[in-house]
Amino acid sequence: MKTTTRVAVIGGGVVGCSVLYHLTKLGWSDVMLIERSELTSGSTWHAAGGFHTLNGDTNMAALQGYTIRLYKELEAITGMSCGLHHVGGVTLADNRERFDMLVAERAKHRYMGLETEIVSPEEIAKIAPITNLDGIVGGLYDPLDGHLDPSGTTHAYARAAKMGGATIETHCKVIETNQRPDGTWDVVTEKGTIHAEHVVNAGGLWAREVGAMAGVYFPLHPMEHQYIVTDDLPEIYERATEHPHVMDPAGESYLRQEGRGLCIGFYEQPCRPWAVDGTPWTFGHELLPDNLDKIEDSIAFAYRRFPILERAGVKTVIHGPFTFAPDGNPLVGPVPGMRNYWSACAVMAGFSQGGGVGLMLAQWMIEGETERDTFAMDCARFGNWTTPGYTRPKVIENYQKRFSISYPNEELPAARPFRTTPMYDVFDKMGAVWGAQYGLEVVNYFAQGDEPRYETPSFRRSNAFAATAREVKAVREGVGINEVQNFGKYLVTGTGARAWLDRIMAGRIPQPGRLSLTPMLSPKGRLIGDFTVSCLAEDRFQLTASYGAQAYHTRWFEQNADAGVRVENISDRLTGFQIAGPKARDVLAACTRTDIGDMAFMDVRPMTVGMADCTVQRVSYTGDLGYEIYCDPMAQRALWSVLWEEGQKHGMKPFGMRAMMSLRLDKFFGSWLNEFSPDYTAAETGLDRFISFRKNVDFIGRAAAEQERERGAKRKLCAFEVDALDADVVAYEPIWLDGKVQGFCTSGGYAHHAGKSIALGFVPTDRAAAGLEVEIEIMGQMRPARLITTPLFDADGARMRG
Repeated sequence: MKTTTRVAVIGGGVVGCSVLYHLTKLGWSDVMLIERSELTSGSTWHAAGGFHTLNGDTNMAALQGYTIRLYKELEAITGMSCGLHHVGGVTLADNRERFDMLVAERAKHRYMGLETEIVSPEEIAKIAPITNLDGIVGGLYDPLDGHLDPSGTTHAYARAAKMGGATIETHCKVIETNQRPDGTWDVVTEKGTIHAEHVVNAGGLWAREVGAMAGVYFPLHPMEHQYIVTDDLPEIYERATEHPHVMDPAGESYLRQEGRGLCIGFYEQPCRPWAVDGTPWTFGHELLPDNLDKIEDSIAFAYRRFPILERAGVKTVIHGPFTFAPDGNPLVGPVPGMRNYWSACAVMAGFSQGGGVGLMLAQWMIEGETERDTFAMDCARFGNWTTPGYTRPKVIENYQKRFSISYPNEELPAARPFRTTPMYDVFDKMGAVWGAQYGLEVVNYFAQGDEPRYETPSFRRSNAFAATAREVKAVREGVGINEVQNFGKYLVTGTGARAWLDRIMAGRIPQPGRLSLTPMLSPKGRLIGDFTVSCLAEDRFQLTASYGAQAYHTRWFEQNADAGVRVENISDRLTGFQIAGPKARDVLAACTRTDIGDMAFMDVRPMTVGMADCTVQRVSYTGDLGYEIYCDPMAQRALWSVLWEEGQKHGMKPFGMRAMMSLRLDKFFGSWLNEFSPDYTAAETGLDRFISFRKNVDFIGRAAAEQERERGAKRKLCAFEVDALDADVVAYEPIWLDGKVQGFCTSGGYAHHAGKSIALGFVPTDRAAAGLEVEIEIMGQMRPARLITTPLFDADGARMRG
């Protein structure tokens, strides 16, 4: 056995083998895989082997498309069969809401190059004739859907990796992973110790146990899953062609042909988590005992949807575990807080996603970044606040909602409330309707009177519409107050703090008492952050950014650390409020003895507000006159009391995130992971206006940004006024220009102050001019839209800056 390697991949399922193959494909040959038993000895061997492209996240859908197209390449490289059956598949919709979701997904697929299509019940009858179409509204057909041989595919990945120079060591259980001072790893196995520069945890069912060896908790949990293979059915084996897949979300089932019969699997409501206290090391090629009682209701529904099942004998019952993360997406990438330790875990749809996971991880390791935004599967999307007690109910919820309609405004209830601020009970008594961000309870809006304390999930304008309008009006006409806990906050100190920030950030670093806005770029010029940098003193800076990106940004700071510079994540050590609106100055002035009359836009000052020592910034994401007021959490209730009491003299009202996201549309402000993400560059999004090309610093991403500055961006982020009906843009709706899709939306909504539906999105730069007429496909309807360049509120910035 080799005793040294560049990369040690732990786990020989389809994901581990995919990672190994992609590392060799991208040029690293000194890599090895370590498997405690045989390849596929986990979830892989008993998987149903289905694959599909449908995913609510467009980047995940694209990676699933990559995975599916990769299989023929693997067969060509290795001469091995993956047992491919490209039979196509249809997802059924039994009500208008589910059909709306499929229509919205089809629209997204247009610019992704995925050739899906909406089909009628009559067309479904031809595609899948065994389906009872009672109550079916329509469906989504995907020609790429199919299934394969799980074992053959995994071994094809393995052979391709070996052909690229990789080594595979089976029957070699890992016992310990110990990091050396230089960041490399000693992987202790039953056959000896392997010294590796990098470790990849692709442990599957044992990922928790492998992670624990390195002191890492991975938020994932195995769930029991059951599918049935029937005896031969003449309606199946007498067909001229193989029967396609049928996904029936109403029945929580998926169905496909298996030999001369059918295979049908279920995501049942009375589901069961498996191995709650840890996966036994002795578990492997065995199955769990059959439990048909658990899927009794699902089987009864399937008999109604596919009547031939009632007279089909059961040939085999497959009941085995596989792992989920709390949101159902994989956990991939460099593990925050660790050096040279990588995750490739919780890939519950291994044969749809395994190829994309392997490609992204290999790019990350070898090139330093991925070709697309991978935040949806980045293990950094969960911080160190997750616990098994949180993970398990979220995983159960995700399993139960595997086939449920996914609404853009839906707030899922499991494991909540978990993390709250000192204001939780105050806001709750005021009628708060809560959302969750990064585990934190955040107010979406405030219900009044007999308004329900629940926002109805919808693809159209929800019952939050009137409340949001009310809160927007309060801000624009008087003064509103909103909590600022849900900002990511960092303290950067030390004599080298300014120099470090100049290198990390592309923009200008402000002088004491001032703040600036700046993008943070990857080496390839991609946007990996949009920050407010506040200079509290020459050697002391406060950064603010997205709350949900804390682990993502902290990981980047640690990877680019400088000696003598201390960077602390103080997101939960600093809280407070923002006040915004034309009366905001009057409120603050009455609550402090500090003279704020000369406090200019983008100033930052220490001051005592009421009894609380605070840091106050003259800036607001609402685009209005406003202040961000930060304090210690222990003083937050006292700060609230003084601001609220004084605010009542000026008509102060609380407002939530729904109003915030409406207010920002008035000014065309972008938001993180919508307009600003690693999928885009500063020049494309307009953030290049905040890049300081004049500073004499080789900041990260400078060369790429300068190259794009010289050649120009091919697409440009623009704002559009949309002639909408009862549904506004959410994200990724296609933009039609000259009869074809030439762009897409990044976000949108209803700008209540202006009374207009607004969309932000990309179009070709050479067409991006005021008045450009386009059509945006919203819920299957072409809606006229016009490109606008003048903000809908405070166009000259007089109120914001005055």
